[in-house]
Amino acid sequence: MNAVVAKVLGFLVGDAQADRVVPPAGFTVRLTLFTSAAMAFLMVFALALSLASGRLAATWSSELDRGATLRLSAPPEQMAAQTAVAMAVLQTTPGVATARLLSADEQRALLAPWFGPDLPLEDLPVPQLIEITETGAGFDAAGLRLRLAAEVPGAVLDDHARWRKPLVRAAGALRALGWVSILLIGAASAAMITLAANAALAANAQVIEVLRLVGATDGYIAQAFVRRFTLRALAGAAAGVVAGLIAVLLLPSAGAEATFLTGLGFRGWHWLLPLLIAPILGAVAYWATGVAARKTLEGLT
Repeated sequence: MNAVVAKVLGFLVGDAQADRVVPPAGFTVRLTLFTSAAMAFLMVFALALSLASGRLAATWSSELDRGATLRLSAPPEQMAAQTAVAMAVLQTTPGVATARLLSADEQRALLAPWFGPDLPLEDLPVPQLIEITETGAGFDAAGLRLRLAAEVPGAVLDDHARWRKPLVRAAGALRALGWVSILLIGAASAAMITLAANAALAANAQVIEVLRLVGATDGYIAQAFVRRFTLRALAGAAAGVVAGLIAVLLLPSAGAEATFLTGLGFRGWHWLLPLLIAPILGAVAYWATGVAARKTLEGLT
C-alpha cells in the first residue's frame, strides 16, 4: 500500500526537468482541457438520463403491475344494477385487494385533458370505471373475464399489461442508450486526447532528440507527457462535472405533476456517481496518452 501511495504521489508531483519537455501552453493544452470538460459535462447528463430512465421503468412497472381497470357500458337505467353485480364479482374474486368506483369528478378529471373541465358527464353515455388493486399474488385475469362475460356482459377488464410492457421496454431502452452514450463519450475523449498528445510530441521532436542524446530514455520522456496530459484531463473533467451538476440542479424539480423531463436528475446516493467521472476520464487520458507517447517515440527513432 505504501508503495502504491508513493507512486501516486510521485506521479502527481512529477519531475521538473521532465516537465519541460511538455509545452505548458498552446492549442494542445486548450484542446485537452476543453475536451475533458465538455465530455465530463455530457457524461453527467448521460448518467442522469440513464438513472432517471431506470427509476421511470421501476415506477411504471410497480404502479401498473398491481392495478387494473374495469369499464362498464350499459343503458342508464341498467347502470346501477350492473355496477352492483360487477362489484360483487370483484369482491369475491381471489387476488383482488380492493375495488373502488370512480366518482363523476374523478372521471371528469381523466377526460379533462381531451374534452376540457366542463364536460357534462350526465348528458353523455360515459362508461363507469372501477379501479382494481391486486394483492401480491394477483388474480386470474382470464377467469375474471369469463365471469364478467357471464354476469356483466357490458364489462371490459383492462389489466394494464398492454400499457405496462411497452412503457417498461421504452424506459429500459433509454437507460441502455444512456450507458452507451457514456461509453461513446469516453471513447471520443480518448481519441481527442490521443490527437493532442501526438501533436505535442510531434511539435517537440527536436527537444526529444536532444534529451535522448543526453541519456533520457523513452520511458522517462513518455512519463512526462502522460503526467501532464492526465492532470490536464483531470482538471478539465472536474470543471465539467461541476458545471454539469449545477445544470442538473437548475432543472425543474419533480412535483405533483412530474414528467420524465422534470424527473431528470439524481436521487440519494446517486449524487455521488458523477464524482467518479473525473477519475475515470483521468484514467482514460493516462492510458490514451501512454499509448500515443510510446507509438510516437518509436516513430521518431
